[in-house]
Amino acid sequence: MTVQRWGNVTAIALFVVIAALTAASGTVPSGRAAAAETRAKGGQSARPPASARTERTERPGRTERLERPGPSATATPSPSRTPSPSPSRTPSAEEAVRDALAGLGGHAGRYAIAVRDLETGASAGRGAGTGTYDTASIVKVDILAALLLQHQARGTEPTRGQRELAADMIRSSDNDATDVLWRAIGGAAGLDAANKTLGLSGTSAGQAGRWGLTQTVPADQVRLLRAVFGEDSPLSAESRAFIGGLMGRIVPGQDWGVPAAAAPEAPRVVKNGWLRRSTTELWDINSIGLVAYDGHLVLVAVLSADQPTREAGIALVERAAAAAVPALVDNASH
Repeated sequence: MTVQRWGNVTAIALFVVIAALTAASGTVPSGRAAAAETRAKGGQSARPPASARTERTERPGRTERLERPGPSATATPSPSRTPSPSPSRTPSAEEAVRDALAGLGGHAGRYAIAVRDLETGASAGRGAGTGTYDTASIVKVDILAALLLQHQARGTEPTRGQRELAADMIRSSDNDATDVLWRAIGGAAGLDAANKTLGLSGTSAGQAGRWGLTQTVPADQVRLLRAVFGEDSPLSAESRAFIGGLMGRIVPGQDWGVPAAAAPEAPRVVKNGWLRRSTTELWDINSIGLVAYDGHLVLVAVLSADQPTREAGIALVERAAAAAVPALVDNASH
């Protein structure tokens, strides 16, 4: 694909999104984030060495050897030695996030979350044993990735019409546009094939045209986000920029969810999904995206089911993201 023929959304879009997020968090990107920016601009850079944090611990002192006094000698008692306290153990990322989420208290239904720091590589999750979740409209990011992978394999570019449909599908969550692109990728078979390429082993496409009933887990959604915003992606720089640029321009009113964990002034890079199940009249509320927090860029996926109302589900998703992201980042800084 040539950047010049992609219209207004080019490979530079991903750089703009990441640069804006980093500027909002007050630091210059480093490590993986910097590499992602460089590749989005079409250049190459050597990966900087990872900055290793080491924790120094004191070696316990040796016990002095006391000579046994002779028959005529008077033994001088040795002063008692106060044992050195054992160094406190830094909790793992999983423990830190688990403890932070435990503070949320009770909630309706079920939810699961996965987070990954693009700079440090630290990751954590909660709710891995709660089963799969309906994607609702977050699958639209996956559908667009599948479309772009198919074009890459054929050596072609998405048509102008497809780009316009993709913009409607992501930015305003248009279902009619999604129906057209779902058929364009070959429906469930096309999505499953793309997910195999993307490494989404816990996701299965919805059948009979019901793309919103695709089943997934948070870890797979973070893998999808890494394909868009991380390194070593099967998606080309242009494809990544196209998806990331659209996720950074969601229409007002649909930009809730994981941005609750980001710096207030940061761009909202997100795709949300909401679905009321006709059998139970309960809600699926999901949110995936990239957030900036304290100089770190963090991928976040929160999925929920059986929520009594749309508003309750949104509140739960936002509380979970706002608790997990600081816990992950702050734990890595200790």
